[in-house]
Amino acid sequence: MSETRKIAAILVADVVGYARLAGADEDRTLSRLRGLWSDLIDPAIAAHHGRIVKRTGDGGIVEFRSVVDAVRCAIEMQEGMVERNAGLSPERRIEFRVGIHLGDVVEESDGDLMGDGVNIAARLEGIAEPGGICLSEDAYRQVKGRLDPAAADLGKTQLRNIAEPIRVYALRVGVPVEAQPKAGVQAAAPEKPSALAPLAAAVAALLILIGGGAWWVLAGEGSTPPGAARLSIVVLPFINLSNDPAQDYFADGVTENLTTELSRLHNSFVIARNTAFTFKGKNLDAKAIGKALGVRYVLEGSVQRDGTRVRVNAELIDAESGAQVWADRFEEDVANLFKLQDEVVERLARALQVELVNAEAERSLHDRPRNPDAIDLTMRGLALLNQLATKTASDEARDLFEQALTLDPTNADALAGAARVDALEAAFGSSDKSADLYARAMQRTDQALLLDPNQARAHFTKALLIMFKARPNDAASANEIIAEAEASLRADPSFPWGYWPMAVGEMLLGHYEQSISELQQAMEISPRDANIGMWHMEIGRSLLALTRYDAAIQEGLKAIDSGYRTAQSYAGLAAFYAAADKMPEAKAALAEALKLNPKLSVAWFHAHIPAFIDSAPGYA
Repeated sequence: MSETRKIAAILVADVVGYARLAGADEDRTLSRLRGLWSDLIDPAIAAHHGRIVKRTGDGGIVEFRSVVDAVRCAIEMQEGMVERNAGLSPERRIEFRVGIHLGDVVEESDGDLMGDGVNIAARLEGIAEPGGICLSEDAYRQVKGRLDPAAADLGKTQLRNIAEPIRVYALRVGVPVEAQPKAGVQAAAPEKPSALAPLAAAVAALLILIGGGAWWVLAGEGSTPPGAARLSIVVLPFINLSNDPAQDYFADGVTENLTTELSRLHNSFVIARNTAFTFKGKNLDAKAIGKALGVRYVLEGSVQRDGTRVRVNAELIDAESGAQVWADRFEEDVANLFKLQDEVVERLARALQVELVNAEAERSLHDRPRNPDAIDLTMRGLALLNQLATKTASDEARDLFEQALTLDPTNADALAGAARVDALEAAFGSSDKSADLYARAMQRTDQALLLDPNQARAHFTKALLIMFKARPNDAASANEIIAEAEASLRADPSFPWGYWPMAVGEMLLGHYEQSISELQQAMEISPRDANIGMWHMEIGRSLLALTRYDAAIQEGLKAIDSGYRTAQSYAGLAAFYAAADKMPEAKAALAEALKLNPKLSVAWFHAHIPAFIDSAPGYA
């Protein structure tokens, strides 16, 4: 029998007191369970990309591609059970325990899973409270900073038939969990407290029914909210400023989709849509909302339709100070309203991702200048990568990522960030150690993807690494580049850099018009990107292959004007001028390239980025 070993996120769920429920009314219990699976559990598993390995009568074992998907599925399932149990006496309630672990499993030829990954998840399920979720430390590490329910550190816990104690974290949907091991479970010897503090919980506002009207009562004076998680935000319902109330659906759609997109940001904590919409139509202070929900940032906005134009305004507010962090306005023609909604959401999500990372980097410098943690350092590094690419910024970013990895070697964001810096230095820098940088970048990229298969920036960097080594007429490499770029964009559709390797992959296949289209999509998502010049240069390369030389020159000049003044950009512009038989301009551009990189030559391109010179539309 063939078998495959792999890392997987495993969820194990089981009904609490099933024998008692079945003994009291077996037919009714089985009927209710079947209904729960078909109406709640199966759809939740499918929505979060899970695979049911097996059902165990009153429970099941489910495999997920990522811990994030597994936890979101478990939360959706447990929240659904709270609703279904409302009004039932305790003895009639069906409640699940859930355990989640990220670990090594063996997949057999029939799809069944075995190994410690499954065993630990099953033992975690056994110690969970009814309606609760227990995570191993390996699983918790992947979702820290972006959980809605409260998380309690239960400490090192000895699980039955598991050799070594493991640290356990408990979630209870809607109910804070005390940080104590469950009775009957042997706790390991005390040790120094973990550096991973319990995650901030969304503080539930109190819903009081008065004369049939629902009113939110915010936290009273003198109360202190729990420390808000980094990158924690609520997207308030966008206000419809149009005269037509029927346009509410468009404003609501922007709110819902933006909430979903922001939740993809690593280490983000985004208040769920249902909670956010309870504030619709209420004129409340952003500071009060932030305090009530335990978030650092509040996003509010408006949508106005005027004839054939739609205008969207958005404002990001620091919930602690009430100060505006960022604001922007988007205005578009109404051709396809739903397509327009998607475009607005993508642009907003990208802008907010950049602004939130930058704001958190500045906050960490102010709040913890002498004692930053791994996440602080990673945020600072990512903020530098959001700036115009320079050697100084790249070196500073690498140093910050390295410091973060010293504190937490399993920080997937820091691994991906460090790999990206190494990959770009190996390809475009003047270092004599490009082979070592390339190898380290590949190793760290693979490590980041092992820790988090949905790490968008790691997939992007892997696409770059394949791209930089691709050879002429290498369709296999081109398709690998495209596959990794697609994985990056699936993980984060508002990450515009995923379109760059996608475009180069299409270019290598001779699909020049498609390549241009991919880069134009990146520009639509991030029209003010600090490094937009690189995309202009790539469009120029495709135009060069299409023999549209004057248009290629214009793209090259746009790249230079945007601030993208590198040896490669000037070499590209020189090639565009030469193709148009404008030799004085070509020689001047090449002279600028050699000033920036005296080692630049055909041999240098062959060694560093062969696909940029050996195959159309190369610079040779």
